[in-house]
Amino acid sequence: MPKMKTNSSAKKRFTLTGTGKIARKSAYKSHILTKKTTKQKRNLTKTSYVSDGDMGNVKRMLCIGK
Repeated sequence: MPKMKTNSSAKKRFTLTGTGKIARKSAYKSHILTKKTTKQKRNLTKTSYVSDGDMGNVKRMLCIGK
């Protein structure tokens, strides 16, 4: 059976942590920042983790075994 190809867009957006979680960046931080408060922009800078419901799809795109 051939090797699985990693999704190129997914490998740029997600990182695997040491504990096996998948980290991602927050959305809504790329443009139209003038109407957002400083607190909101600061909180969007922090990384968060992929939810359990999306974990299977992201692992499939990254070719990570379950």
